[in-house]
Amino acid sequence: MNRYAIIVAGGSGTRMGAEIPKQFLSLGNAPILMHTIKRFSGFSDKIHIIVVLPAEQIDRWKQLCSKYQFNIPHLIVPGGKTRFESVHNGLKSIQDNDKAVVAIHDGVRPFISKQLLMNAYTSAEQLGNAVVSVPLKDSIRKIEKGKNTAVDRSMHRIMQTPQAFLLSMITKAFSVEESPLFTDDAAVAEAAGAKINLIDGSYENIKITTPEDLALAEAILKKFEF
Repeated sequence: MNRYAIIVAGGSGTRMGAEIPKQFLSLGNAPILMHTIKRFSGFSDKIHIIVVLPAEQIDRWKQLCSKYQFNIPHLIVPGGKTRFESVHNGLKSIQDNDKAVVAIHDGVRPFISKQLLMNAYTSAEQLGNAVVSVPLKDSIRKIEKGKNTAVDRSMHRIMQTPQAFLLSMITKAFSVEESPLFTDDAAVAEAAGAKINLIDGSYENIKITTPEDLALAEAILKKFEF
């Protein structure tokens, strides 16, 4: 069964307070996005990697690849105005049969382990989909109509990526009109009638969106083994 990875990198860097998109910020000795791509390539050189970028950032990415002599094969696809549109564009670039599996991943989550990727792909192949998540660590409260109440945190999970699906199922799910409820790819699949299968993620699988995240990422990078 063929395996694909759609890596969505559409950040602007606003929350990071940076002038350049967050996926291009340096982490260790390379831009964040390069670390993310290396995780998939290091897991298997047979994975077809698709990187979705805003059209206006593609030339800059190519320049960075040249600067850092980054030669891991990947297809570059222009993104859309929203994450939903960007993922949809990535899916439309895949020309394959119904036996393929695709993992959709955030470009600024560079700490996915080989074991996590193995679990995501194999579970999706067996069950139709596999969505990475972790339990909440902190207490949470629900705010409604000016009041707040305690919530049982064991009844909730924090969603991460990758989120892996059979290609035929997720492509069909993304053929509908976008909804505000589509906060991740699992929500799109669920709206199409899929039962979502959660698998364990990792607290190190952070999404780098703020300066604090970048500082934490530098610490994780020092101990993270490829």
